This record gives sequence, C-alpha cells and structure tokens, in this order.
Amino acid sequence: MAATFTCTSLPPLSLRSDTKIASSTSASLSARRLFAVSPESGGLRIRLSQSPTLLTSIQPRVSRLRRGVVCEAQETTTDIVSIVNDSTWDSLVLKADGPVLVDFWAPWCGPCKMIDPLVNELAQQYAGKVKFYKLNTDDSPAAPSKYSVRSIPTIMIFVDGEKKDAIIGAVPKSTLTTSIDKFLQ
Repeated sequence: MAATFTCTSLPPLSLRSDTKIASSTSASLSARRLFAVSPESGGLRIRLSQSPTLLTSIQPRVSRLRRGVVCEAQETTTDIVSIVNDSTWDSLVLKADGPVLVDFWAPWCGPCKMIDPLVNELAQQYAGKVKFYKLNTDDSPAAPSKYSVRSIPTIMIFVDGEKKDAIIGAVPKSTLTTSIDKFLQ
C-alpha cells in the first residue's frame, strides 16, 4: 500500500550540478513531471511541481519551482495485520476465538512481497470476522517448524487452535477468499 506525504525541503531544494533531474518521456510537455534525486536524500525521488504555463522550456529554472515537494514512501505493513512471534503464538493464534489467518513470510522472499497487498486487502475485507497475523519465519522459527512450513509464503487458517487449511505460494485473491469463507459461520 503506497502512502504519499507532503513535506517541504529545509533548506529549499536547489538544482545544483550534482542533482540528477529526470522527466517522464511518456507524458506530453504540458503534463511532464520532473523528479530530483538529491545526493543528501539517499536516493529519495522528489517530484517537483510546475504550473503548465511554466513548462514551455526544457530547462527549468529554480525560481519557478514551487517550494513544496512530494515525498513518496512504500508501506510494508499495516495496522490491521498484526505481528505474531514464537512467544505470542499460543495466546494470539491457538487460544483465539474464531478463525485466525497466519501469513508465514520472510523479508527476503519475493513471492511474500507479492502476496502481502492481498493479505492486507483481505484483512480489511474480513475485519471483525477473521484475525490476521504475520509471522516472520527468520525471527520466529519454532511455529513454522511445528507446522512443517517448508516454503514461503505459506498461509494457514486456524479455528479453535487447530490448523484447518494451508495455502502455499503466491496465489490469487480468489483462492484465499474461498479458503477463508469455508471457515466462517
């Protein structure tokens, strides 16, 4: 889930010779967006806004740029999907009332990153009906070992402390909803 934050640069961003400027070539000149990557920003892309009438020249002037910049960041977790680990496993998963979905993942896993937005969407869709948790298999190896998790992502559904279903791999949203719906009363 992407988040956009409005901020201002302090001091105001200046286009020095060591600032890289890139523009979108797919857009028309009047709708072109300029991006600056400042060496001090550690690679953060900053979108510089100009009014369409000021985009008549290919070379922008610093004085014509607005003082506000848009900082874009990628969120990796949400507040809806909570974290579970080996020490909280029993109380949050096994002793929970109702269905519990656990996403076994690792930060280095590409397919885990692909399925993460789906899990977050489902957590919002089933809020109040199913509890959603994520378990980092690198940080908490006991629970994955106990339930024979051999590859990730693995999604397991527990009801009354008992494993009812397991889905292995990055699967479509429809596969996950079908699996969840089986355990809702």
